[in-house]
Amino acid sequence: MQLKFRRHDLQLAHAWAIAGGAAKHAHPVVFVELSDADGVVGLGEASPSWRYHESAATAQAFFERVDARQLSFANLAGSMAYLDSLAHGEFSAKSALNVALLDGAAKRAGQPLHEFLGLGFREPQPGSEFRLQAARANAGGLPPKGGTPNENPHITSFSIGIDRPAVIRRKVLAAAEFPVLKMKVGSVHDRENFAALREAAPAKPVRVDANEAWRTKEHALEMIEWLAADGRVQFVEQPMPAGASAEDLRWLKARSPLPLFADESFHFAGDAARCAEFFHGVNVKLCKTGGVTAAVAALRAARTAGLQTMLGCMIESSLLISAAAHLAELADFLDLDGNLLVTDDPFRGVTAERGIISFATAAKKLGLRVGLASSG
Repeated sequence: MQLKFRRHDLQLAHAWAIAGGAAKHAHPVVFVELSDADGVVGLGEASPSWRYHESAATAQAFFERVDARQLSFANLAGSMAYLDSLAHGEFSAKSALNVALLDGAAKRAGQPLHEFLGLGFREPQPGSEFRLQAARANAGGLPPKGGTPNENPHITSFSIGIDRPAVIRRKVLAAAEFPVLKMKVGSVHDRENFAALREAAPAKPVRVDANEAWRTKEHALEMIEWLAADGRVQFVEQPMPAGASAEDLRWLKARSPLPLFADESFHFAGDAARCAEFFHGVNVKLCKTGGVTAAVAALRAARTAGLQTMLGCMIESSLLISAAAHLAELADFLDLDGNLLVTDDPFRGVTAERGIISFATAAKKLGLRVGLASSG
């Protein structure tokens, strides 16, 4: 097996900011390529986050340490055990190699990744537009625990980063085709920003992501009650810091008028039981768990614990977004829009027209179903 990797700075269509971070205009990722003696190629992507003490530089340093001879498309468990032996953490880098290994394994098996994993994938059927309109109208409705109704298409939200109200308004108008929005909060201008969103999209369902911004349970409850009064906010993601006390988190869940979802508080399958005490759902990201294999385990453990599930992302190309989309049948909600926020996506795979996730026009038939955007 041979390993190649390269850094790429994804250019953002708009300055991107979340609570606790400075606005940025580009996001560095690292693409990896594994190839075996038969010419099978597996692709992966690391999208590291400063929140988890990872960067493009640490990912590249990890890849430098990897002896590709220890990796095999035919032995995923052994390959991942070897990668775990190299370093604690570096989950984004490990995720990239896990995705590449599974891409290669599925290609060798002659299957798209979702079939290789035994999951299937629900493509939109005739009448999906009608159901999409119904989903748009039923803003506050949450699907039952354990999965979305089988007749519904997979719909992703579209994220609006922290900005000035006038810019928020323009971003929301530009995202008119997407039936569900996700708004980042954690600014002193949250109320003005939300008002700007509502001017541009008066009735659209909105998911709110605080990214740990509200430091006390009282402030968090005050903000959640304000959002609940809107009547069309579906849930609030990570309202308090992951390090908040169990007592405070339990207090907030008991009083919250909206469902609460864990992101920074939830990493692995082993976190599910604890999160069930404090949250109603969890956000699973491949680069946070360490790849597709760990994400599948985390999604299943969350459902077993009675939690709702969401598949999320960082700023990513279509390569990593496509990898996550293959797991859509395990999620109640999708937030797979990282590739929609950039202007120089090098890959082509899953699409999100009108917010509906689909592989119908994907570049390839096997593995991740991803090809180079430049190949047409």
